[in-house]
Amino acid sequence: MNPNKIYLTQTDTTVGFLSQNKNKLNQIKKRPLNQKILREVDSLDTLKSFVRVPNRFKNKIRRAKKTTFIYPNGESFRVVKDKKHLEFLHKFQWMYSTSANLTGEKFNKNFAIKKADIIVGYNFFEGEPSTIYKLSKTKIKKVR
Repeated sequence: MNPNKIYLTQTDTTVGFLSQNKNKLNQIKKRPLNQKILREVDSLDTLKSFVRVPNRFKNKIRRAKKTTFIYPNGESFRVVKDKKHLEFLHKFQWMYSTSANLTGEKFNKNFAIKKADIIVGYNFFEGEPSTIYKLSKTKIKKVR
């Protein structure tokens, strides 16, 4: 498994491109290279290696499914709970994740297959996007 490759896979929420190379993902989506991207992690322990989780929200984060949290440092993470997707993610511990489409457009299977280095699975479907919450040290705000 090469962390710099672009993987096309069914994530816990929708069809997505995953990689540990943020710049390659932004290039594919035609976004600014410095734009922040969601990171999916395989466990709470992995999450703790990136951010400090505010005490007030630890239970919410631990129990959340298909939920992305933007932390006080501006980074966004989702702890994956879906068994099939988690099986793939365990090999890397964490990966940047973005929907498999151009920014602002619908999923196009031909585009996604053309841009991916490695295709994982074949039953692709567009599901509901994750719920997003923005955390501060004391407050939580629903973004989506």
